[in-house]
Amino acid sequence: MEIKLSNEESEKYFHNALCNGLGYIQGYGIELTHKEDDYNKARKSIQKKMDDCKIEKNIICYEDVLVEILRIGGLLYMEDNESNDMNSTISLADVHNRVATTPIEHLTDMISGNDDATTADIIIQTVFYKEIIFG
Repeated sequence: MEIKLSNEESEKYFHNALCNGLGYIQGYGIELTHKEDDYNKARKSIQKKMDDCKIEKNIICYEDVLVEILRIGGLLYMEDNESNDMNSTISLADVHNRVATTPIEHLTDMISGNDDATTADIIIQTVFYKEIIFG
């Protein structure tokens, strides 16, 4: 069975996974990073959208900025703090192409709102590594 997702849906589910799984994934000795300049540009981009009433948010959260980094053409990095064997880089195209390849039981949990930290962890791993490496 294959689930087709729009780019918007892929971004939404990846954002949710970041919100629920970043702390979990750090337990593997890996860390999601970004370029500081990209972070600042993304934060300003979100603020401008808020000021122009293009989005209805009052607060900018860290995960919002991470997804916006990708939207403005930046990259996110997964850095292996222990051996450098598990370093990985993603772009927005990777999110669009890989979220839908998450194992079906976890993807359907995310879609149905029945997700948890494990679901988020699996989606993050799928996007960054194209497979489940940890756990």
